[in-house]
Amino acid sequence: MAALLGEAGLPDGVFNVVNGDRAAVDALLDDERVQALSFVGSTPVAKYLYQRGSAAGKRVQALGGAKNHAVVLADADVGMTADALLGAGYGSAGERCMAISVAVCVGDATADALVAALRQKVETLRIAPGLDDPDMGPLVDGAHRERVRGYIDLGVGEGAQLVVDGRAHACVQRAGFFLGGSLFDRVTPTMRIYREEIFGPVLCVVRVADFEAALALVDGHEYGNGTAVFTRSGGAAREFARRVQAGMVGINVPIPVPMAFHSFGGWKRSLFGPLHMHGPDGVRFYTRMKTVTARWPDGATGAAAGTRAAGAEFVMPTMR
Repeated sequence: MAALLGEAGLPDGVFNVVNGDRAAVDALLDDERVQALSFVGSTPVAKYLYQRGSAAGKRVQALGGAKNHAVVLADADVGMTADALLGAGYGSAGERCMAISVAVCVGDATADALVAALRQKVETLRIAPGLDDPDMGPLVDGAHRERVRGYIDLGVGEGAQLVVDGRAHACVQRAGFFLGGSLFDRVTPTMRIYREEIFGPVLCVVRVADFEAALALVDGHEYGNGTAVFTRSGGAAREFARRVQAGMVGINVPIPVPMAFHSFGGWKRSLFGPLHMHGPDGVRFYTRMKTVTARWPDGATGAAAGTRAAGAEFVMPTMR
């Protein structure tokens, strides 16, 4: 990307790629020339960057972890919901901050129907290299694949019902970091596979009794990145969107990623700093507002065209 930008005529130094680990990050945090830092990654690292960067007087925008819930009400269209969750839970092998990793089903009948629909779809996912036009590709590397496998082992040990076992998928025999999609049912809030971000192709189904219990479950989690509700009821959707403690909300939309003039960013421990990424917040983060107040005496030659001699005030955004 950097090479293509250079070929397109972007001046040297505007866009840079630096490969490194914590040492490179600490260099940016310590360098007085660096005035702002924007980060996306795990919550512990985001918190570390926010604390150290802010203490050094830098502006910091640090996005952390996520555990995005999709609440499925009893009146939801099960077929549409299953199709949506298939992409949201297993698209990009679950390795994206807006992946839905928890389906909260209101009522056992809702959960039974959704799990049955999902099971068939997850079992038939086409998993292959990207050039083969698959439904899902490999994980990012071997270490992360083993971490996700460890979470599947953990879920079984914690007592969750493993409906589809991605560890047994034929794709794991291929060269590369492949792992099949896994589906857990009857997951409880005390389990680590519910509390922690797995960041892989693992979807957990939690069963609750009613709307209030579902809302309380979402609000009670430490992360508040994004959430969704599936329902035919406009009233229930509005109530959920108004009350839920999350930064981005989808209504029958599994991954509510805002674009254009809306801001991308979560609540709680999913975001450190006051400004989000997309839209006006993104501009505000990289812009310092400068207010210039001027007063010109009669006949002054330096007065800008159209400026009254009695004085004027305007705001000038400056990119620093």
